[in-house]
Amino acid sequence: MELQQMRYVVAVAETANFTRAAERCLVVQSALSHQIARLERELGARLFDRTSRRVRLTPAGEAFLPAARQALEAAERARAEAAAAVGEVRGPLVIGAIPTVAAVDLPALLRDYRPRHPGVRVRLRVGGSEELVEQVRQGGMDVAFLGLPLGSRPKGVRVRELARGDLAAVASPDHWLSGRAEVELREIADETFVDFSAGTAGRAQSDQAFAAAGLTREVAFEVTAPDFITRLVRMGLGISLLPAAFVPEVPGVVAVPIRDAPARVEYLVWSRFRPAPPAAALLAALGVGPEDGAA
Repeated sequence: MELQQMRYVVAVAETANFTRAAERCLVVQSALSHQIARLERELGARLFDRTSRRVRLTPAGEAFLPAARQALEAAERARAEAAAAVGEVRGPLVIGAIPTVAAVDLPALLRDYRPRHPGVRVRLRVGGSEELVEQVRQGGMDVAFLGLPLGSRPKGVRVRELARGDLAAVASPDHWLSGRAEVELREIADETFVDFSAGTAGRAQSDQAFAAAGLTREVAFEVTAPDFITRLVRMGLGISLLPAAFVPEVPGVVAVPIRDAPARVEYLVWSRFRPAPPAAALLAALGVGPEDGAA
C-alpha cells in the first residue's frame, strides 16, 4: 500500500469522479484507475461503486477513507517535522474562522505569515463556531478563530480568549434607529429581524439576551452569511444584531449601541496535542506558545 494510492482514493472520494480526480492529482485517468484497482486487489475489497453516471464509496471505502486521510496527514507531519529540525517551516496549515472575526486582522496576519514561511501551504475555511471547534478537535484543522456567547467555552481543544464585545443594532440609514445614540432591547423587540440560523452560536447570543430580558421577537430571515444579513438590512427588510467591532467593516448600514446588549467572546483554539511546525509558527506570530491555553 502506497501513499500515492491513498491520495488517489481521497481525490476520487472528494470529487466523485475519476476524471476530475486524475486532473487534481496531475496524472492520466488510466494510471489513477490502475493504482486504485491495484489497491483494491491488495485489500480484497472494492472501494468504489462505479456506474456510467456516478462514483460512490462502498462500505469498505467509507471505512478506508478516514484512515487514509490520517495516514496522509501523518506523512505530511513527518515531512514538516524533519524540515523543522533543520530550521525550515513547511507543510500544510489549515485555518478556520467565523466570518465576523474582529479580534484579529486575519488578512493582515496571513499577509505577514506567508512571505516568512513560503514552504507552508495555507488553507482558510470559513464556518460556524461549533463546526470549527469540532474540526480542530478531530485534527482536520490546525487553528480556528471563533465567537461564542458569554458562558460558553470551547471544549476538547486548547483555548486563548482574544476579546469580549457587545453586539449592536444594525439598520438601514432611513430606519428610525439611525437617529438614536443608544437603544434598549425592549425598544426593538417588535422589529422584524434578520439573523443567523437558529441553533448556531451567532444566533444564540441574541436569543439568550432577549430571553433573559423576558422579551420575544420575530426572526423572519434566517441566513448563514453576515454579508447577506447586511444586504437584507440595507434593503429595509429588517434589523439585525451584529458584533459592534465588526460593523465598521460593513458599508451602507448604521449601528446603534444597545444598553443591555448581548455579548460574545472571541477565542483562538488549537489542538490539545503538539501542533505541527506551521501551526506553531502561526501561534508564535500571535504571541501564543503551543502549550499555552487551557485544554
